[in-house]
Amino acid sequence: MVRVQEIPLNQIRRPLPRQNDPNKVQVLMESIREIGQQEPIDVIEVDGQYYGFSGCHRYEACQRLGKETILARVRKAPKSVLMKHLA
Repeated sequence: MVRVQEIPLNQIRRPLPRQNDPNKVQVLMESIREIGQQEPIDVIEVDGQYYGFSGCHRYEACQRLGKETILARVRKAPKSVLMKHLA
């Protein structure tokens, strides 16, 4: 089951390093500032911990805007699913 909710940015672990396009982050910052975040990021919840593997530009834009939370599509998953993302 998937649910959409606001999650504190500081509770989302991002285990894979990403190289973001600064222009895309800037455009997203302007959009989020004007109309809010329209598209949730996807996170998986494993044993009460949130892990994000996509939505890196939206995540950085919200961070740089000083937002405390981000809209996320949360899917509970076992540790085996997390291991597949990390492989």
